[in-house]
Amino acid sequence: MAREALAIDEIAERLADLPEWQLSEDSAAITKRFTFRNFNAAFGFMTRVALLAEKMDHHPDWRNVYKLVDVTLSTHDVDGLTDLDFDMAARMDKFADN
Repeated sequence: MAREALAIDEIAERLADLPEWQLSEDSAAITKRFTFRNFNAAFGFMTRVALLAEKMDHHPDWRNVYKLVDVTLSTHDVDGLTDLDFDMAARMDKFADN
């Protein structure tokens, strides 16, 4: 399936539904820091996201330190943002709320 990068107006529209996510300076990625109660909760979140990433064939760039998980989403094969990034971000938010 061919993926197309979203235009900046589409990105702004999609970001409005994800208020805690930030657009990178080059508008090619979105980022968010998730904070959990402890390492176990952070690792559980990462495990759920890893299973989703495999299913979607779309993998986040992320970093974990203790109870923090820093996430960057972009679609590397288009050097920008696609629907996949925003779909994954929304699902990550739901996983973090549970």
